[in-house]
Amino acid sequence: MQLTLVQMAATLDSAANRARIEEELRPLEGQDLVVLPEAVMHDFGPSDHDLAAVAEPLDGPFVDLLSREARRLGATIVAGMFERTDDLPFNTLVAMGPDGDLAATYRKIHLYDSFGYRESERLRAGDVDPVVLPVGDLTVGLMTCYDLRFPEMGRALVDAGAEAFVVPAAWVAGEHKVDHWRTLLRARAIENTVWVAAAGQGGSRYSGHSLVADPWGTIVEEAAGGNELVTADIAVDAVRRSREVNPSLANRRMQTL
Repeated sequence: MQLTLVQMAATLDSAANRARIEEELRPLEGQDLVVLPEAVMHDFGPSDHDLAAVAEPLDGPFVDLLSREARRLGATIVAGMFERTDDLPFNTLVAMGPDGDLAATYRKIHLYDSFGYRESERLRAGDVDPVVLPVGDLTVGLMTCYDLRFPEMGRALVDAGAEAFVVPAAWVAGEHKVDHWRTLLRARAIENTVWVAAAGQGGSRYSGHSLVADPWGTIVEEAAGGNELVTADIAVDAVRRSREVNPSLANRRMQTL
């Protein structure tokens, strides 16, 4: 299965972001899965920026663009948006199938109340409900950014059948942050024997370093900090082989504790 991660920095202009996404996707062909970052519809902006005012419904212009592009490419596209509600918005991933239909939504469970920031003051958390979907021969589990710091999230996705994790993110830059990002992505791959495909926002505010790790935790492709496409071939056979050699999931004894 051919995968492409689109690393880009979103702005506070939703229309400009859509134009930029369309430009980035235009040359792609042959992909089965395309992943864009968290909040690529509209950046978080400063802490006093009203995300409720810019949030969109699931039939709004952002999802409409992704639907058209997924249908044109014949690929599944996963991307992050702020989803309108009657109160605080959700931080939502939408997965558009190759037919252009909405295949899945995942509303971020773990809001980023950490490193001196409180995402929960601006957004609402989704229900604790793991989301997986089929993409080609693989079952893909969805998580967003800060979810990566919670290993139980990966376990829940694996128990729901995931053979790959897709992780859109806006991983804020700072001391230790790239090291944490790379280490946590590799750890989630190793402990769950899954592929991990992480698309982060780049630019000065975010860490970039979108990457693909195989089920052994080896980074097979990685971006730097700017605008970049990362392409890799991932296969379910690699998951099966790693689980035969390293059957740690089958050897678990603590699932019910």
